[in-house]
Amino acid sequence: MVGAVSPCRATSWHRRWVPATPSTWWRTAVCSPRVPWWSPPPATRSDPSSPFPPPWRRRSHQPLRWVPRGSSPRADRTSVAGGGPGTRAGTVCPSARSGGKHMAYGAERVDSGPVRSWLTDWDWLDDGWGENAIDIWNDVREQCPIATTERYGRAFMPVTMEAVRQIANDTENFSSIWVNVARPDAPRSPAPPITSDPPDHHGHRRLILPTFNPKAVAAIEEELRHFCRKLIADIGDSPTADAAVQYSQHIPVHGICILTGLPEEDADLFRDWIYKNFQLAPKDNNVRIQVMTEMGAYISEILKERLANPKDDLLTVIANAEIDGKEVDWNIKVGYVRLQIVAGIDTTWSAIGSGLWHFAQHNDQVQRLLAVPNDHELWQTANEEVLRYYAPVTMARKVVKDVEVSGCPMHAGDQTLVTFPAANHDPAEFENPGEFVLDRQNNRHVAFGLGIHRCAGSNLARLEMIVAFQEWLRAFPDYRLDPDRKTTWANGQVRGPRVLPVLTGRR
Repeated sequence: MVGAVSPCRATSWHRRWVPATPSTWWRTAVCSPRVPWWSPPPATRSDPSSPFPPPWRRRSHQPLRWVPRGSSPRADRTSVAGGGPGTRAGTVCPSARSGGKHMAYGAERVDSGPVRSWLTDWDWLDDGWGENAIDIWNDVREQCPIATTERYGRAFMPVTMEAVRQIANDTENFSSIWVNVARPDAPRSPAPPITSDPPDHHGHRRLILPTFNPKAVAAIEEELRHFCRKLIADIGDSPTADAAVQYSQHIPVHGICILTGLPEEDADLFRDWIYKNFQLAPKDNNVRIQVMTEMGAYISEILKERLANPKDDLLTVIANAEIDGKEVDWNIKVGYVRLQIVAGIDTTWSAIGSGLWHFAQHNDQVQRLLAVPNDHELWQTANEEVLRYYAPVTMARKVVKDVEVSGCPMHAGDQTLVTFPAANHDPAEFENPGEFVLDRQNNRHVAFGLGIHRCAGSNLARLEMIVAFQEWLRAFPDYRLDPDRKTTWANGQVRGPRVLPVLTGRR
């Protein structure tokens, strides 16, 4: 549960949150721009001399409203952010600055360790994120549209469709040069078009789009089906399997290699880079540098080979890339290919794995789909519902100009997530968003993003997913989760099962 104060709008005079209905449990916090940015964190209960009360745990979900300071029967300055052992909260008020610097009165400035409050100390690398993200977003949304943290410098996490849509569509105040929230000292490398802003973005995107158009993608469907059946044949009659490691993590690699010209014999290398990039590098800059260096050297060799021996593939297009008659910089060319490896593989295998995890627990939905194998509309709506409910990708932006989002001021230099998966669970946009509706009709989800950076490979991802589901469910109609082995979820930017043990139903 999230028990914390809101990081949202504050004015120049003191305000605090109180419940909209009477209660003996008060959520209080003081926001004051007069507190200097360097204010030390408050004492905690673990300090015997601390005057603050023990941690409070939220008793109920209560609507919140702003009231002026002093109008409440309880006017103390204490509050608990998160209900974790030994914590005491003040507040984080992003709008409150002193001399242009961050104000962090009461903020929990921790760079590591368990999250103390998902509202004021969120961390997408926390062990609780992968498996519990939907509950986290829903909990935060009940209190405030945007959470904040100091773990990466000042960084935000919007959880409503309105806030996510504003950030994703605003290329004037938000830059895509940073597409993941990381520590300020984290090394970064270009991967256009996803890391490019207007006016450069259009030329970069135009270069790769033809490879992923509907006609080009549809042409590889039978090859994908054949590949899925081969993976299933390798599982054979085994009563157990890992639906992630033995199945979902192979399919997008095969698809991206067919369309781009990447050598499929290096699939294990690609998967290793992806694992390190998303699971290890965010916590270790040395790993990040290692992966960037290895990928850069590998891609450079492939592009040089294509210059010497051209083929009819995307790699050759990239090797010879020009925009408006000017040759593209070599590092940008390397970035194009890096994007295909990183963004074109892990994202889709996470969506496939999440769908298989879901269907393993809902055999009634499996049987409904199998009863109508030629009902393309039902299979497609089911596929879209997997994308809505289990959208794997959260992007990020760098704030380049002071701006306000849903009442929350953000300042140049801040970072913010673009939490597309959270927006897909916003009850203001979706009826019963917490229900997985197999034939949901009104499903304008944003799993593939919004605005100019909407996923260029969405056609391929959709095809890979629906083919993967169809072939797996037909082969293992009675499969279920293995109760003796635990599913392992990935945290961070791409969320999905990394290990998915199942009982196949075969003996």
